[in-house]
Amino acid sequence: MEIPMALLLLEVSLFIHTTAAVVGLGSTFALAVMTPVAMGMDVRNLPYVYRMQSTIDRYFANPALLLILVTGLYQVNEAGWSFGSFWISASLLIVIVLGGLVGGYFLPTDQKLEAMVTEEIKAASDRPVELSEEFLAKSKIEGMVGSLTGFLAIVAIFLMVVKPGA
Repeated sequence: MEIPMALLLLEVSLFIHTTAAVVGLGSTFALAVMTPVAMGMDVRNLPYVYRMQSTIDRYFANPALLLILVTGLYQVNEAGWSFGSFWISASLLIVIVLGGLVGGYFLPTDQKLEAMVTEEIKAASDRPVELSEEFLAKSKIEGMVGSLTGFLAIVAIFLMVVKPGA
């Protein structure tokens, strides 16, 4: 039995799309526990946490979002779906929002928080580190935005699986 090349490419695209979502976005869910764990152990671990978050966003989430976008666009075209379908347009919007948040919010915020907490640790010297209210407030906001992005990723997965209205 011969498999048409278009079908094979569509299946490969779906594999890449799904793998990018699992690996690239799945890894970001671990970020939600990194800061609380580090703070519970020793706040001197926080610079590592923010560096790790930036690294995961830069080398996992950003490339994954690009792959998700490109393969998703290919699949819509190849499968004959319509960009006017709610599940497709909403998922596309979510991918764009997530990409904007990673590049425009998380990467610069993690760099600022890393620099801020590094200075606070340095200022404490050998004494216990007292984190500033400014740092704690910005860190809390980042955690809330992170929760929102996780929710959006889950909504996109739901839309992709269920395809409401398709």
